[in-house]
Amino acid sequence: MASNDATAALHGSRIIAAIKDAGIDYVLSVPDITTAGGLLAPIAEDNALRLIRVCKEDECLGIAMGLAMCDKRALILIQHTGLLDSINALGGVAVEFKQPICFMVGLLEREVDRPPRQSGRFRIRIVEPILDVMGIPHHLVDNDADIAVISPGIQTAYRDNWPVAFLIGRPPVAS
Repeated sequence: MASNDATAALHGSRIIAAIKDAGIDYVLSVPDITTAGGLLAPIAEDNALRLIRVCKEDECLGIAMGLAMCDKRALILIQHTGLLDSINALGGVAVEFKQPICFMVGLLEREVDRPPRQSGRFRIRIVEPILDVMGIPHHLVDNDADIAVISPGIQTAYRDNWPVAFLIGRPPVAS
């Protein structure tokens, strides 16, 4: 379970190591304020990962599905507003077609002193219940200890052909 410690650290380099450990080849992204400095920028500089920037978040789902059908692993890096905007594609591509769509979702402006379901921000508060209704496993990644769920979660998604979401609860630091 994630920490509610407002001073806990979340290191982008450790997240990237977990992504690579899970065999991710591609990162599909719309720039995300929550992860931009500590995660997206280092991914853009990493020669082992191919970054594909898209215009709209729901475009990522079709690309990720196509890559999965070619035995390539992809991770979608967006913020929660884009996830909510992509619900139709999420249901149609990931759930209905049982695809291993892996999301890393920045919870923009989340209050780190409380769980997302108790957020004062409506759109943060509804992310986990929506994922629950859709049957999509999700994990709050709020500090370095939580990073341990990333690689096994991605491995399970690809083994079971089912989506997974990692909710980034605070901006990762670049290191």
